[in-house]
Amino acid sequence: MPIPPAGADRATVENELAAARANDADWRHGRTFSLVYYAGEDVLAVIRAAYSTYIHENGLSLDAFPSLRRFESEVIAFCAELYGAATGSLTSGGTESILMAVKAARDHARAHHPEIVAPEILVPVTAHPAFDKAAALLGIGIVHAPVGADLRVDVEALTALVGPNTILIVGTAYTFPHGVVDPIPALAALAASRGILCHVDACLGGFVLAFAREAGGEAVDFDFRVPGVTSMSADLHKYGYAAKGASVVLYRDRALRRHQFFVTTDWPGGIYGSPTMAGTRPGGGIAAAWAVIRHLGREGYVRLSRVVLETSRRLREGIAATPGLLILGDPRHSVFSFTGEGLDIFAVDERMRALGWHLDRLQRPAGVQMIVTPAHEHVVDAFLADLRACTAEVREGGLAAVADGAIYGALTSIPDRALVRDLVLDWIDGLDQP
Repeated sequence: MPIPPAGADRATVENELAAARANDADWRHGRTFSLVYYAGEDVLAVIRAAYSTYIHENGLSLDAFPSLRRFESEVIAFCAELYGAATGSLTSGGTESILMAVKAARDHARAHHPEIVAPEILVPVTAHPAFDKAAALLGIGIVHAPVGADLRVDVEALTALVGPNTILIVGTAYTFPHGVVDPIPALAALAASRGILCHVDACLGGFVLAFAREAGGEAVDFDFRVPGVTSMSADLHKYGYAAKGASVVLYRDRALRRHQFFVTTDWPGGIYGSPTMAGTRPGGGIAAAWAVIRHLGREGYVRLSRVVLETSRRLREGIAATPGLLILGDPRHSVFSFTGEGLDIFAVDERMRALGWHLDRLQRPAGVQMIVTPAHEHVVDAFLADLRACTAEVREGGLAAVADGAIYGALTSIPDRALVRDLVLDWIDGLDQP
């Protein structure tokens, strides 16, 4: 597909953009339960203005743009105070935050434990795949610990997996598949007793858990106020409601953060140093992260958390009361999943998608996941009515998933996971085709 021989005017380009997104997921009206964290038009206007104001500024050189340096340092300071950290860095998202924390752990081990020549990180099976990606990119091992019946990591089983090469123990608050919080105090205590670092992945739940008590929800211990926690990740572009992409990786002390940095001193282009993975960093993301915190303040975050927690409770109760559906685990906050009892849950999901609802699919066990945002406050009744109807249709008709639902179900059940990996690689390989 060649570059167009002549350029199009602005109106033409904007019309093509509008037409292209016509069939995209509808997040503005609460039809999408993943990917987008929409807090209303007022918040969207603030982050859009901030992002567009700084659309050309480059966070690679904060000396050239001292305003970005101010914004970034203040965002880090806000988050450090919120979670009890000493310092941190602003990144492009949860994956980069996790990658930086794992790099810091690896390089800390190199500096303080030279006897460890094959370092490993120890994570629950429910931990985000970003840890697997970090291990692969950084050339270290990864060991997965099982979860218990409550879908939280089994601390006893994890303890048995700690070995002489373990450099980092990970817990999640809360898990992406099921929205439950791993027993962070127990994990952190175990890590401290063995002289091992402990990372809390709060990318998804951090900005709800921080305000849960004030918002009338269940408070849990998960951050640096728990002895033994040494690093943590939390995404601003999720329940921080910032523009994508923005996340923070935080540390208990500055010495550990130094292991995250990269410096080279002999390049002909000059002495080069970088705090995170990216070189060029979009100034818009930094400015928008600062702007949304400045706009919402603590009061705004508590208000939005209250809406999210109440909406999630109503949805969970409605789903639990629907014959044939079962909530997985005991989620208490804004993320949860459910499965089918005696019916094909992917068949239910297909029928919901046909009605314009978008949920994420899970495996082991099969289920669908919901990430609740303020956008869902006014669609609870409509969603539950459609879900009850779709579930009854599948249950009473003995219907099974067809098309993409059946394909996904088949992929989750194929014993040869190497084959599944190859199939997914083929799918990714084809994404560049128009």
